[in-house]
Amino acid sequence: QVQLVESGGGLVQAGGSLRLSCAASDRTFSNVAMGWFRQAPGKEREFVAAVTWNGSTIYASSVKGRFTIARDNAKNTLYLQMDSLKPEDTAVYYCQQGRNRVAMRPAGEYGYWGQGTQVTVAS
Repeated sequence: QVQLVESGGGLVQAGGSLRLSCAASDRTFSNVAMGWFRQAPGKEREFVAAVTWNGSTIYASSVKGRFTIARDNAKNTLYLQMDSLKPEDTAVYYCQQGRNRVAMRPAGEYGYWGQGTQVTVAS
């Protein structure tokens, strides 16, 4: 079973930046898509961004142009660079493994989540 440990969250002003990291302890890390989800207070967990095994990326419309997802297969680490942060980005951010090389599962299909990392953007 994969172990996912998110870090890098914090409190920032609107317009600021944060870089989130996710350490994954899984031998198959480099052969699966990886992605980020987030859950804001009172809302369902939602997809944020994903990167395939060969570097293709996809972003939720709400974060396009502001967030950048990347992976370091040598370190089994996933990153999310968050720029131009808005108060509506406030949420707990979680990383997750894809169902295969190129796709994520819907959030509701995952049975395991890490602790997540809190991102709070002051308004």
